[in-house]
Amino acid sequence: MKHIMKPRLNHAEADPGSLNAMLALEKYLAGCGIDPKLHHLVITRASQINGCAYCLDMHTRDARALGESEQRLHLLAAWRESPLFTDRERAALAWTEAVTLVSETGVPDEVYEVARAQFNERELVQLTLVIGAINTWNRLNVAFRTVHPVRAAQ
Repeated sequence: MKHIMKPRLNHAEADPGSLNAMLALEKYLAGCGIDPKLHHLVITRASQINGCAYCLDMHTRDARALGESEQRLHLLAAWRESPLFTDRERAALAWTEAVTLVSETGVPDEVYEVARAQFNERELVQLTLVIGAINTWNRLNVAFRTVHPVRAAQ
């Protein structure tokens, strides 16, 4: 039996002000100085954890458009076992996982120390806002069952 996800409601139509608030935050984050490729790795990893198909579809396409490789995108869920990620990316991905799973991890001191060694205070705040924003998008899209676009086979 095939499971077909049915949208519950369109959150952007139900409350356009909330969409505008999120888009304002995204505009700030896009220009804050976090490297766009790193930004997309982080939001893709959080979306993997949260199981948000809509965001995974969108942000993997965006990452590819920025020159991200298929191999790195395929290995992102197993980044610890791959030599393809830099120390800065590893710190950001560990921070992403800990912040996304905050109720389980409490964001351990050792994860903070590794992230702090790679990011200055301002960057770490910005990175945390990137993680918070994608977690909000993931929660909106998963909770309201937003269906990603279906494209013809490429």
